[in-house]
Amino acid sequence: MPSIKDVASLAGVGVGTVSRVINNHSNVTPESIKKVNDAIKQLNYIPNEVARNFKMQKSNMVALLLPSIWHPFFSEMAFYIEDQLDQHGYKLMLCNSGGRPDKEVYYLDMFYQNKVAGIIGLTYNDIEENVNTDIPFISIDRHIGTKITCVTSDNYEGGRMAVSELIKAGVKKAAYLGITSFGYSEVILRKNGFIDEANRHGIEHVTFEENSDVYNDDVFFEQFFEKHGDVDGIFANTDILAAKYIKKAREKGLKVPEDVKVIGYDGIQDNDLFHPILTTIRQPVEEMARMSVDLLLRKIEGEELEQMIYRVPIKYREGETT
Repeated sequence: MPSIKDVASLAGVGVGTVSRVINNHSNVTPESIKKVNDAIKQLNYIPNEVARNFKMQKSNMVALLLPSIWHPFFSEMAFYIEDQLDQHGYKLMLCNSGGRPDKEVYYLDMFYQNKVAGIIGLTYNDIEENVNTDIPFISIDRHIGTKITCVTSDNYEGGRMAVSELIKAGVKKAAYLGITSFGYSEVILRKNGFIDEANRHGIEHVTFEENSDVYNDDVFFEQFFEKHGDVDGIFANTDILAAKYIKKAREKGLKVPEDVKVIGYDGIQDNDLFHPILTTIRQPVEEMARMSVDLLLRKIEGEELEQMIYRVPIKYREGETT
C-alpha cells in the first residue's frame, strides 16, 4: 500500500506539500496541486483518515449505530444516510450491534475515543447513561435523554390509520400485535393510536405483546391463537411480524384476507414479485434518513435545533392482505 512519502517522491515535492494538498490548504501552488493529485491518482493512494483527523482535531466521519443490517428497514435507512453524508463530504462508519446493549456501549466508547464528528443511532436498549452529549447525536425512533434530538415517523397516526382501514375492510374484532423493548421508543405510539381509534369507533379490540428479549415465534403465535383466535383483523407493529402472522395463520387453516385482514408497519416490501403484497403503513425512510443527516450536520456546525422531536408523516399503502 503506497504511503504519503511515495506520493511526495513521485510528485517531486515534500511530504508537507502533499499533506497541505490533501487537506485543501490555500498556500499551495496550482502546479504543486496538479503534481500531487496526479501522483495520488497514479499510485491509487488513500489518505489515512484517522491520522488526518487526529492531527487536525476534526473529523469528517459520522457513525451510524444500528441494531441489525440484515433487516430491510435498517439497511434502507443506512443506504440513504450514507448517500446524504456523501453529498456533504462526510464518510460513514457503520456499526451493527445485533441489538446487544453491551455491544452498543462498546461502539459508543469507540466513537468517543476516535472523536467522530457525530452519531446517528437507532437503539431499543436502555443505554442513556452511556451517551455523551459532547458529540452531536441524532436518535431515530428513540428518546435518549433531554439533549438528544429524535427523528421518527408519525407512529401514533400510523396506529390510528391502521384501525380506520381495518374497519373500512369490514373487520369486527381487531388485534394489535407487538414486539416491544425495555427502552422507551416512539414505536409504542403505534399501539396508542390503535387503541384510541378503536375506542373512538367502538370496535372490539385486543393487544398482544412480548418483549424482544424473550420473544419466540412459535410460543408467541401459539399463545395468541389460543387466546384470540376469533379476531378478523390484525395490525402488527412491523412488516416482519405481519408476515410471520400470515405464515402462522395459514398453518392454522386461516385465509388472508378472506378470514382475517392484516396490516403491517414499515413498508419494506416494495417488490411486487412477492405475494401476497402486504398492506402496510409506509414509513418515509428516505426522508427520515436525509433529515437525520441534515439535522446532525447543523448540530456539528453548532446550531441550536428548533425542536427535540421531528415526526415525519406516514402513508397507507394498500396491498393484497386487506
